[in-house]
Amino acid sequence: QVQLVESGGGLVQAGGSLRLSCAASGRTIYTYAMGWFRQVPGKEREFVAAISWNSASTYYADSVKGRFTISRDNAKNTVYLQMNSLKPADTAVYYCARRTGRNSYSSREYDYWGQGTQVTVSS
Repeated sequence: QVQLVESGGGLVQAGGSLRLSCAASGRTIYTYAMGWFRQVPGKEREFVAAISWNSASTYYADSVKGRFTISRDNAKNTVYLQMNSLKPADTAVYYCARRTGRNSYSSREYDYWGQGTQVTVSS
């Protein structure tokens, strides 16, 4: 069993920055790729970013490329999402998840999910 807890969300003005954290407990995540998704009410969960177990590979949605950076610290069992140049369109609940499948972009490839953290970007 893995518990994932996201933190770092909040209210920020457009152009600002936030750093989300995802702390894992229960079992280690260091042998797994990890991902971040986001969701707004009435829409499907959307892929944001993913990182391989050893940080050698990262993947980003086109909408966040160049603005967001995913990273991880396996010693701390934690994954991060640095979000810069935030836009109102980035407003969503952000979730981290552990990937067990091969496709980083599909939520079906992830098994354990956190409870989410709200990010609100005002214009």
